[in-house]
Amino acid sequence: MPRCPWATAEPNITYHDNEWGVPVHDDRLLFEFLILEGAQAGLSWTTILNKRESYRKAFDGFRAEKIARYRARDVQRLLRDAGIVRNRLKIAATIENAEMFLAVREELGSFDAYLWSFVGGKPIQNRWRRMADVPARTAESDAMSRDLLRRGFKFVGSTICYALMQATGMVNDHLMTCPRHAELGGVRHRK
Repeated sequence: MPRCPWATAEPNITYHDNEWGVPVHDDRLLFEFLILEGAQAGLSWTTILNKRESYRKAFDGFRAEKIARYRARDVQRLLRDAGIVRNRLKIAATIENAEMFLAVREELGSFDAYLWSFVGGKPIQNRWRRMADVPARTAESDAMSRDLLRRGFKFVGSTICYALMQATGMVNDHLMTCPRHAELGGVRHRK
């Protein structure tokens, strides 16, 4: 299969073929991706994918209600966990982001509706021919980042937000030569 060029080995191949760009509307999974994309800052996504199961275990299955109640003892436990990125700022951000996530859900009903509002509720179907054409950020990710930061979220710069949008199918950034592009709705429409 002529995949996007970044998916050449595991775990990237499986992730590319089964998850990347598939629209996500589950609040817990959206929160998971938000945290993992922030954890990836300065690292490779492959590193995070390899640690994903450890993250799920360390952070109680990304259940924000539990994470929001973490205290100093939990932070110390996480800093000793070799299965995750042991960065104090990223761990603290995860706890703060859980609190902010719950506040958004309380205010707006769902995190899903909130995040998807930045793309008008449906995936943006891009038509990239080369990886060099794919942007690192867009006006939509800039707006998402600004609003998340305003609400108190951490590790949510525009580049991280765009990666979140790609991962959760808010944008279809599979190359046009990749079969997943058409499978995820990026088909050419005849005039």
